[in-house]
Amino acid sequence: MSEYIKWVAGGLGWAFGGPIGGLLGLALGAAAEGTLNSVQNGSSNGARKPEQRTRPADFEASMLVLAAVVIKADGESNPKETDFVRQYFVKNFGPKRAQESFDLFKRFAEQRIPLSSVCAQIRKNMPHSGRLQLMHFLIGIAEADGKVDSREVHTLKTIASYLYINEKDFQAMRAFFATEGSHHYEILEINPEASDEEVKKAYRRMAMKFHPDRLEGYGSEVIKSAQEQFIKVQHAYQTVCAERGIQ
Repeated sequence: MSEYIKWVAGGLGWAFGGPIGGLLGLALGAAAEGTLNSVQNGSSNGARKPEQRTRPADFEASMLVLAAVVIKADGESNPKETDFVRQYFVKNFGPKRAQESFDLFKRFAEQRIPLSSVCAQIRKNMPHSGRLQLMHFLIGIAEADGKVDSREVHTLKTIASYLYINEKDFQAMRAFFATEGSHHYEILEINPEASDEEVKKAYRRMAMKFHPDRLEGYGSEVIKSAQEQFIKVQHAYQTVCAERGIQ
């Protein structure tokens, strides 16, 4: 895992320090200690300072730490949920990187994670668009086995609250995984009694909120996932328009 350790350590910005950095140090262990120290102190300008801009490695580290929290929320390790995490990384990073990321995720799952502090670090440094993307991934984990335990809902809502994601956004992201009922309206964050003009305004608002361009710089893997969500927003709008005869 040494090359992966170098990639993680060298790629981190703000997640290098704080609680996430501490968790990474524990998860990677002694093998990472020298690498982390050299990255921190190897610059001719002195110790490396965490950067505010969210890098792909910051996002991945945040994702893995919070995924470990959600996986343990119902008190058991569900194979379908862990496979969701594995397959997400296979799809977005390729088999080799996926296995390395998954190994790191399992090490996080063995630790006691200070959720409030971790979320505070993410909230302070990651824009709202990135936090929405994180939340969508976490909801996907809970939904992977076809049922969401009340303890999982509580954990997801707690994370959403810590990340300053409001209830409407949270429910909209849960609706991305629904197949029945009024989920097209829920994705647009409106109710079925909304006027046609309100439907149009809702679509413009949601399209802007979930547009992949807002995640520029997060890496092609994250943007690819965001594009899938954006398509779901478009599909929801097109479905509602077809039902209503909106031109």
